[in-house]
Amino acid sequence: MAASTHTVTNQAPPLVGYDVFTADRALAKAVERHVDPGLLDEVRGELSALGRSAGSAQLQEWGAQANENPPRLRTHDRYGHRVDEVDFHPAWHRLLGKGVAAGLTAAWGRPAGHVRRAAGFLVWSQVEAGNGCPLSMTHAAVPALRTDPELAAEWEPRLTSMVYDRELRPAHLKAGALFGMGMTEKQGGSDVRANTTSARPLAEAGAYELTGHKWFCSAPMSDAFLVLAQAPGGLTCFLVPRILEDGSRNVFLVQRLKDKMGNRSNASAEVEFAGTWARRVGEEGRGVRTIIGMVAATRLDCVLGSAGLMRQAVAQAVHHCTYREAFGGRLVDKPLMRNVLADLALESEAATTLALRLAAAYDDDGEQERALLRIAVPAAKYWVTKRCAPLAVEAAECLGGNGYVEDSGMPRLVRESPLNSIWEGAGNVQALDVLRALRREPQAFDAYLREVGRARGADHRLDAAIKNLLTELADLEGIEARARRLVERLALVLQGSLLVRYAPPEVADAFCAARLGGDGGAAFGTLPHTLPLAALVERARPVS
Repeated sequence: MAASTHTVTNQAPPLVGYDVFTADRALAKAVERHVDPGLLDEVRGELSALGRSAGSAQLQEWGAQANENPPRLRTHDRYGHRVDEVDFHPAWHRLLGKGVAAGLTAAWGRPAGHVRRAAGFLVWSQVEAGNGCPLSMTHAAVPALRTDPELAAEWEPRLTSMVYDRELRPAHLKAGALFGMGMTEKQGGSDVRANTTSARPLAEAGAYELTGHKWFCSAPMSDAFLVLAQAPGGLTCFLVPRILEDGSRNVFLVQRLKDKMGNRSNASAEVEFAGTWARRVGEEGRGVRTIIGMVAATRLDCVLGSAGLMRQAVAQAVHHCTYREAFGGRLVDKPLMRNVLADLALESEAATTLALRLAAAYDDDGEQERALLRIAVPAAKYWVTKRCAPLAVEAAECLGGNGYVEDSGMPRLVRESPLNSIWEGAGNVQALDVLRALRREPQAFDAYLREVGRARGADHRLDAAIKNLLTELADLEGIEARARRLVERLALVLQGSLLVRYAPPEVADAFCAARLGGDGGAAFGTLPHTLPLAALVERARPVS
């Protein structure tokens, strides 16, 4: 016999059935800004289709399933043969297939390829962040492979084919392929020059035998990996295929999968090489220089991934507060909650605007843009990824107890939020990389100053921040110890300059007041009350 004790009211409906791309005004405007008008309708249509898919109940269910059913390692088959395979839930393969088909590994060579791919990656990160890892590494492998034209000719068409082929077989039999990367080892971490994995030359030209290990090797089911190992001539980059040309398995010993705080859908493995066949990429002793293009591209994807997570967290918070009532009115109309939501929205828009500007620099590929990326990518990687975790926690708090429950999706966002600040070099690594660029590549800082200088005179707080930045850089004493402060200011000034140039006046004014002018606190929700907070929240609303 059914019984009812109460009527369920005052609960926000699920945020589903919407276009994730079109509903993100900051992202849509950034795409409009950076894509040629003659191509814009095509790109918008492509991204809107992806956005509708990302906002569907079906794909959000797949994202939850992929995380609730993490990958499992199968080291041997039923007969005792070593296979080193990782089994994934079907939802993982469905999502990864859609991501590949959407062009998230196919930026290189397409018109506006990096901007359209960056916007798509930002949208897709809001469905399920874990499969962003193989998508990112496959995309980022291209510049490293291009240092060897023969390898690029063999692999690049498969990496950019927009076909997901999950079967393990030789590359020449596949329509599409995924790439991974293995750099860090137990003893070194980010200090890759401390790597001990050795590479012994074989008789075949360019072929080597690897002995050693990799402590973190994500997406171990990929078709091939770019790894660093010590050759006779020094640290060198190598391509390690899972399956050899004759169809036999390469020696790729997966020891175990990491039990991670977040990113549960994606496998991260400990791998050993014991007589593993590898092909040299680039010259001996120039491994870091060879692989650095891949590292830079994945660092930008860390920025994009964090921007996507931030946008989804803000969208969920604003959506909830639009429907939820307390103390006689909607939460979104309460002055204090409105301040919190506006502050979160401001942070999210600044991250998106910066990320898309950097993607546009890849499309331009001119000397000035490459110089700008040298400083702007590690600075953005440092700052945006660090802002993701506190924003996700604050957004979850907007949902109250509901935000602490797995069904809401917010705990998954919170667990995911610190990852991009660790991947591809944690905060100190990024800050020190910026210092290296400032010391060794003066053209990089010149390009940065030209970029932020385009907004000079438009806001006195931005002008003052640029002046203070120059003063701080003029004093080199103790610069390493204060590198984090310096890189934070570099990122904030760049964000401020972009918002002043491109965002609505209320967004630019709020950012310059709170982030550059000192008129804001350490916690979210401390914007000056005189700002048009309601307009900031409305701009961030995912569904009108």
